[in-house]
Amino acid sequence: MTLLKPAKAPLPEAAAATVSGKAKAETDAQLGRRTMWGPAFALPHGLGLAIFTLLPIVVSLVISFFRWPLLGTPSFLALGNYEKLFSDPIFGQVVGNTVLFVVLYVPLNLVVSLGLAAWLTPRIKGRHIFRVIFFIPSITPVVANVVVWRMLYQPGGFIDGTLQSATGISAPNFLGDEHWAMMAIVVMSVWQGFGYNMLVFSAALDAVPENLTEAAAIDGANAWTIFWRIKLKLISPSIFFGTMMTLITSFQVFAQPFILTKGGPGSATSTIVLYIYNQGFQFHQLGLASAAAWILFVIILGVTAVQFLGQRKWVHYDA
Repeated sequence: MTLLKPAKAPLPEAAAATVSGKAKAETDAQLGRRTMWGPAFALPHGLGLAIFTLLPIVVSLVISFFRWPLLGTPSFLALGNYEKLFSDPIFGQVVGNTVLFVVLYVPLNLVVSLGLAAWLTPRIKGRHIFRVIFFIPSITPVVANVVVWRMLYQPGGFIDGTLQSATGISAPNFLGDEHWAMMAIVVMSVWQGFGYNMLVFSAALDAVPENLTEAAAIDGANAWTIFWRIKLKLISPSIFFGTMMTLITSFQVFAQPFILTKGGPGSATSTIVLYIYNQGFQFHQLGLASAAAWILFVIILGVTAVQFLGQRKWVHYDA
């Protein structure tokens, strides 16, 4: 004989409310414990950011208002360091050299990167191998690349020797002639840095919908029209990103002139960051170096702001 178990009587409303309240309290407690882990995991990185980034930024701003020798007692100058920099013809030439480098380097970098990215279409066999080859200089240590290019540029080096054997004409003294030194640095820098933008632009071109290009081809558009009218507009956000990053890094150029020319001949290739290095670590004028660093920050901030305001006219975020 099978005995039927009596059905459980429903809980009274008060008891049900108590059980629901306990469950909600346990859920809130578990959520609170999980929420506490987030700040705990972020704390080491936050401390590193505060100690090694934010604090030095604030300290450099304070130091820029002092005559602060490496050894000795600091003295307050207010805006004296900034006034000295703006009246220093050498610093003016340094700023001009940096602007010249930016004007030459950024367009060349973007044109070479975009041209190679457009060439590396899906129809090119071995395109992934070419991408790796073009990207290798970007991840190779800058110092190693600069040393190699210094051997190429020097009299009797590969360029000079090849030119003499082919034409009998000696190559210019690229690093010793003030008319060639900056262009030599620009060419080396383009070779060093175009791979990153090439990879970004190539990925953006691969993401362009094929139905748009196929429809344009059916309507009679040639390859140049499709690239200029369709692809270039669709990848404009990537071009904007590449332009911004290239501008910011080009204003901070240091290793190339430091190793290739030491800022010479004379001051023909001295840049702002190289000037900051010399003032801080060669002449031990930390206040002057900090002031120059903040002037560089303001320049980069201004250029970035102008780019962000102007991108509304040529960057298209909607397909």
